[in-house]
Amino acid sequence: EERERDPVSRAAWRYLEHHAPLRSRRERALLFRFWLARDSYQDVSAIQSLIFGKAAQFYLTTPGLAFSFFRVADPAFWEPMFGYVDLARLPEAEVEIGGGGQRQAVFGHDWRVTPPTAWLDLLAARELDASPPAPPERAPAVVLLSQPDFAAAARDALRQLTRPEALRGNPLLRSRMVIERAGSAATPAEREAALRALLREATERLQAHPRQAKLYRALYHTYVSPAATQEQAAELMDLPFSTYRRHLAAGVAAVVDLCWEWELQGSSG
Repeated sequence: EERERDPVSRAAWRYLEHHAPLRSRRERALLFRFWLARDSYQDVSAIQSLIFGKAAQFYLTTPGLAFSFFRVADPAFWEPMFGYVDLARLPEAEVEIGGGGQRQAVFGHDWRVTPPTAWLDLLAARELDASPPAPPERAPAVVLLSQPDFAAAARDALRQLTRPEALRGNPLLRSRMVIERAGSAATPAEREAALRALLREATERLQAHPRQAKLYRALYHTYVSPAATQEQAAELMDLPFSTYRRHLAAGVAAVVDLCWEWELQGSSG
């Protein structure tokens, strides 16, 4: 009800719904609805600099931050600065306030497309480049997968864990967790290595829990150091084949869930 009463909040939420939907309750969006100094409003000032610094701190420390919006009253003045820090103007989220025809512009950044680490790399590169900054790119550097699509890609990547060449078309190579691990400038081979490392790390974490150790063993003998057949893997574990298959399915589900958590939270550490 509060969101619907405020036109700026309502427009930002509708932009999310149509252009950048949140994929989970653990993903969150941030709207800087009101930001100003008492004497200078949104003009350049010490208070404005403090606000921007605090905003950047929030970007870098908020788990699950998916999207952020900045509402500005003077877009012509702020557009070059916001473009430099990779906040794109979002015409679809602009609204008119009051009866005077004043348009409120909104700028935004999708942190799943350009995660904080990639964003810092971008700013560092622009600081070192004396040429004028190019307009912020709208084409996604990261593939935003739904949970079912992510799970299917993760299961396929597990099956190909020891065959790097088979990973080359896997969508997870453009996932947030891989780009954050490998770096935004990583080569395809480096991203493949990062994906394999993440899957092995997720698998190995099962060893820390006594009840999941049997799941780890099923994964280890099937994908990490695979036996020639699943029947042989069951023999190595001294288990009936049906029991081995249950352990394997539960292990795969646990690894997929952990990787999805890393994808949403933006960190594997």
